[in-house]
Amino acid sequence: MPRNDALENGELTDTSYYILLSLVEPKHGYLIMNTVEQMTDKRIQIGPASMYTTIKKLSAASLIKLYGEGEKKKKTYVITEKGRKMLESEIERKREMVRHGEEILLQLKEMGS
Repeated sequence: MPRNDALENGELTDTSYYILLSLVEPKHGYLIMNTVEQMTDKRIQIGPASMYTTIKKLSAASLIKLYGEGEKKKKTYVITEKGRKMLESEIERKREMVRHGEEILLQLKEMGS
């Protein structure tokens, strides 16, 4: 059975999430990779192949777009309004996941007391 693409389900992978987050300001590929690395204290390091595959998917979903003309070899991207809304939705989804986890762990802790 083929794996569903997270974007099709209205969810972002960690890579997509951090790329979108980094594109609240226009950036080219190398700067995106560096920004994500700095933002996550090097916990997430995106290689060029993975990054450009993800950028292609984000672009096809209209979550990011090319920004200006830029240098021929350095395409610059920026988040779209749709991308910003998706990012906000994803942040809320992750908050809910954390709330659920905290509730379950609290119940577990109370049962153990």
